[in-house]
Amino acid sequence: MAMIGKEIRLERIMDRNTGRTVIIPMDHGFTLGQIEGLRNMTWIISEVSEGGANAIVLHKGLVKSGHRKHGRDIGLIVHLSAGTSLNPDPNDKVLVCSVEEAVALGADAVSIHINLGALNESRMIESAGQVVKDCNRWGMPLLVMIYPRGKGIDATSPQAVGHCVRVAEELGADLIKTNYTGDTESFRRITRACSVPVLIAGGEKGGDRETLITIEDAVRAGAAGVCMGRNAFQRDNPRQFIQAICRVVHENVAAGEALELQV
Repeated sequence: MAMIGKEIRLERIMDRNTGRTVIIPMDHGFTLGQIEGLRNMTWIISEVSEGGANAIVLHKGLVKSGHRKHGRDIGLIVHLSAGTSLNPDPNDKVLVCSVEEAVALGADAVSIHINLGALNESRMIESAGQVVKDCNRWGMPLLVMIYPRGKGIDATSPQAVGHCVRVAEELGADLIKTNYTGDTESFRRITRACSVPVLIAGGEKGGDRETLITIEDAVRAGAAGVCMGRNAFQRDNPRQFIQAICRVVHENVAAGEALELQV
């Protein structure tokens, strides 16, 4: 029964025609404070949903701030991990929510954060093991956000990114978010060697065209879409830019054409 629950919930996150997804994480306030783009949560959630995104990521306390109150429906992923930029080790993440709480909130999935190479890597992996157990019990899909982060680690190294993807897969992730390696050939080797969908992270805000080209390249290399926060919600017109992202991910529209269509 639990696996049926996962399948039903994943239908609200993954496009059934393309098998891809556009997820907009909006959990950054916990880490960075009252950042630009996330000051009015009700408004930005509406913009993201009307832009056509498949799902959003929120911490439990913000679910009530606008999710599904009006407008287009959108999938809900509740983030279980947290840490702040004020911590001497900003790569440290701990669990602040449970799968059971996410079920009560009406979540379609949950997500956790792991930094391989961080000082507290072992604790994050241990926590992930417990979350996977609870997800399997409750039929809740799990998005693992996993990155190579630590002293002397290249965050886009194909070897390091591939290691992250393999760890998440072996833990039992249903979806994996990680860094794009920067070229299609190396990323294609990673996606082909993984049995679950791999999504690329957005990172800090970049230019419109630059961001869409990265997404186009990643999808061509086998990415199942994007899980992109600041590169989406910090745009001057987030709704239009997310529409452009969705064209690239779901309609295979070239980056330049997707950008022209939003004007």
